[in-house]
Amino acid sequence: MMSDVIEMTPYEALGGSVILRTLVDRFYDIMASDPRAAGIQAMHPQNTTLIREKLFEFLSGWLGGPQLFIEKYGHPRLRGRHMPFAIGESERDQWMLCMLQAMAEIEMTDELRSHLEEAFMKTADFMRNH
Repeated sequence: MMSDVIEMTPYEALGGSVILRTLVDRFYDIMASDPRAAGIQAMHPQNTTLIREKLFEFLSGWLGGPQLFIEKYGHPRLRGRHMPFAIGESERDQWMLCMLQAMAEIEMTDELRSHLEEAFMKTADFMRNH
């Protein structure tokens, strides 16, 4: 008799909305406090309330959870939304520095961590326009 294997989405494996919110908040807190992220910090508004919510909503759907961003704003069009900002390797690496540090504070399996690191890097690299 074969057992049914139900695969979890990365959203579910991470722990859902509560853990995702923690990850997003830590990401922006690190960005605001780490001098190594000054370049990307300068690209963001001083009040990060709206951008935190947008990243949370985007990541929710991107990780296989509720499609909150798409329901509110339509297709993410990531490259188009980031075109007004000069994003090169330095900015990509600053973004990744903040995300990897935020991820390091979240308990998750090694498999999920590896998957997310690869997916975030691929997406961050795709945002480069300079």
